[in-house]
Amino acid sequence: MRLLESVDDRNSTRQAVVQADALIDDASPSEAAGRPSVTIRHTHRPPDRDRAIRAVSELLTALGRDPGDVHLAETPRRVADSLLEMLTPRAFDLTTFPNDEGYDQLVLAKDIPIQSLCEHHLLPFRGVAHIGYLPGNRILGLSKLARVAEMFARDLQVQERLTQQIANWLQQELAPAGVGVVIEAEHECMSLRGVRATGARTVTSALHGVLRTDDRSRSEFFALAQGSFSRP
Repeated sequence: MRLLESVDDRNSTRQAVVQADALIDDASPSEAAGRPSVTIRHTHRPPDRDRAIRAVSELLTALGRDPGDVHLAETPRRVADSLLEMLTPRAFDLTTFPNDEGYDQLVLAKDIPIQSLCEHHLLPFRGVAHIGYLPGNRILGLSKLARVAEMFARDLQVQERLTQQIANWLQQELAPAGVGVVIEAEHECMSLRGVRATGARTVTSALHGVLRTDDRSRSEFFALAQGSFSRP
């Protein structure tokens, strides 16, 4: 089964391709009945590495530097390859399991390292994500919360949209009772230039389901994530 879904509200060619394959051949009957493997990858217009290398060379020239200098000769290639790496999500299997015990309390993965590129300045922002959910019929492998965060972070982003995309995707694909996502990050476009507010951190949140509508559940989620906000 192949599903296509838009991963942001802008008019763009970017989509997430979700391909679900039942593990009938390699799993036991009980596993095959309830452990789908989902491979997720973005589709973009294919990047043109050679053109990117030439563009970096032109940028150096425009900045008054000589790309033929011995110290800069490999810089266009290095910069282009670095950007391509940071903007290319890694495919992975999103495996879920039956919630046999009927666990209905919060599951929270804290301090997930996250980094992305600001689409306004092409400078990094980095920090941590706290991702939680209230399970429904299925539970998710914990490492996959970090994988989903990385999938959306490897793009030109703003923190607000990144936070919402992670929450929206988990709510749609996992169908939990609720989802909560908090991202806390420092933006180099704010710390290295302009106001140069080194150490300033931006906190964004996105909530779905019970974590949005129920005061006690929402308070529990933020209380469990709160300890991360006061780190030096």
